[in-house]
Amino acid sequence: MRFEDQRKMIVKELIQYGIRDKRVLHAFETIPRERFVLTEYSEYAYRNQPLPIELNQTISQPLMIAIMMEHLNLSSDDIVLEIGTGSGYQTALLASIAKEVCTIERLDALSLKARNTLKSLGYENIYYRIGDGSQGWQKAFPTYTEFSKIIVSAAAAQVPEKLISQLADPGILVIPVGAHHYQSLIKITKSDGIVTQSTHGGCTFVPLIINGQ
Repeated sequence: MRFEDQRKMIVKELIQYGIRDKRVLHAFETIPRERFVLTEYSEYAYRNQPLPIELNQTISQPLMIAIMMEHLNLSSDDIVLEIGTGSGYQTALLASIAKEVCTIERLDALSLKARNTLKSLGYENIYYRIGDGSQGWQKAFPTYTEFSKIIVSAAAAQVPEKLISQLADPGILVIPVGAHHYQSLIKITKSDGIVTQSTHGGCTFVPLIINGQ
């Protein structure tokens, strides 16, 4: 089956699981996930499951990405901060909707490979930084100090204060929080100076590495 047909099938599956945001669904239908997985796993690119990538990391399950993106309520005006570039697949999904995406990855090799893949696909609204994602966007171009949307693709024991401080008002932050083997998906909303938190089910992510720990 052609990859194009497989993309349509994964979109139908996401709809069955309750994803309704048309912008998110369109992104999944158009972004070639097969370009972001290891060659030996390309035939599994559109299965609704995480897959291994380089350096013992993973490309997240499509449904989990879709859930997190839907909670962000993305628009074409958004400046998004992504913590955990990984393969670059989620970065591409975000960049296909938002105005700009600033993405941070702690592993040099992953960041560079993702950058090459994304550039080969024609993305020009993505900016990259290698470093500690828990500290947010700093000492990097563009010199943004806040973001309307922040998405974290690694689990933290608690929501990093630096990320809350870089969340614009109004703004939305989505992050998995909890122990190494099981977390809760947390949504932080900032509006009129008030920060609220809500929980949206369980999830499992690799841990967010802070200061090399």
